[in-house]
Amino acid sequence: MLGLTVRWSLVDSPEGVEAELASYVADTSHARFTGMAGLRFKTWRMRAGEWFEGCYVFATPEARAEFEAAFTAGAADAPGSKLIGSAPILIEPCDIVAVAEGWEGFAAAPRY
Repeated sequence: MLGLTVRWSLVDSPEGVEAELASYVADTSHARFTGMAGLRFKTWRMRAGEWFEGCYVFATPEARAEFEAAFTAGAADAPGSKLIGSAPILIEPCDIVAVAEGWEGFAAAPRY
């Protein structure tokens, strides 16, 4: 599978940005990516005071390349960049080796 990682540093971000990012994901971003053509799934990850990340998994090389090109072109103006106050420090394609669904099942939700 075809992955793409986008990561921002939170080291010098404004106080309270973690809560703002979580609200943005729950209120806006989750809906934007739910059902997106060419996307298998997206996860949002964060370590408070360290980094915020989007991990995308695409169905085709073309879908990943198209999204990566468009995102990279506007990365500095992306909603995450505006909340954090800086552009991503990493935009990196990768290969997803495997995905396992645990006994408890997969739970898609805008906020945990």
